[in-house]
Amino acid sequence: MRKVKIAASLLGLLLSGAAYGQQGRDIAAGQGIVPYRLEVTFSKTVHLIFPSAVKYVDLGSTDIIAGKSDGVENVVRVKAAVEGFSEETNFSVITSDGTFYSFIVVYADQPALLNINMDQWKAGEHPVAGGGGVQVAELGTEDPALVRKVMYTIYQRNRRDVKHIGSREFGMTALLRGIYVHRDLLFLHISLANASNVPFDVDFIRFRIVDKKVAKRTAQQETTIEPVRTYSALTRIEGQSSGRMVYAFGKITIPDDKFLEVEIYEKDGSRHQRFHIENADLVAARLIERLKK
Repeated sequence: MRKVKIAASLLGLLLSGAAYGQQGRDIAAGQGIVPYRLEVTFSKTVHLIFPSAVKYVDLGSTDIIAGKSDGVENVVRVKAAVEGFSEETNFSVITSDGTFYSFIVVYADQPALLNINMDQWKAGEHPVAGGGGVQVAELGTEDPALVRKVMYTIYQRNRRDVKHIGSREFGMTALLRGIYVHRDLLFLHISLANASNVPFDVDFIRFRIVDKKVAKRTAQQETTIEPVRTYSALTRIEGQSSGRMVYAFGKITIPDDKFLEVEIYEKDGSRHQRFHIENADLVAARLIERLKK
């Protein structure tokens, strides 16, 4: 009877070992989370560009420093906190799309890569330097490279799709040439022409939402909005010349009793320009298609 019990115990151990071995094979076959192997050094920073915003970073030891890069949503910077550490360590990242990333980190005097596109690494491709779309906080999920391409397209096409908004004073003409939309971003194409022989130096350009019927404005009656990107910002318009600029904003909608006011101020001068954009004009924004390269 005792021999039978021993035999049964041995059989149980063998079965447990087989099950454990199968679990290990399952993990090795890709059913577990396989970590990426990353080289870091003390004197340089490695940047990881993720396909979506980073929500969580956890370090395995104090041998490394890792965290989100300032001002961007989907970039993590990593470097060695201790020069020449010998034991490998790890860190983990969770992104807003729910993806969990695990990294094994080793020290190298000269890391093979300093800028890594995680989209390529996830796809099994060799990660290359650069090439990833950095998600800047003020642009939300929009790729800055794509936003720049949209603005470049508006500038190069140089169409005048809006013909009723602008101002003309003191030999200066400011025109709103077009209002465009791409996903959640709004673009204003503005031109400034100088018909005089005196150069016009741009001090600043201000955008604010104001009440239509209030002559004397107060802080409670106006809201200043800032562009998230500017293409071909103008600082000076020579005499008998002109220039154009494109501004990108987050989504803007305004009530019917307000409008968007655009003010262009001259530095050390008084030839200021001002025009207004109605909500009806904003909601009639045109789509951008066939971007220029």
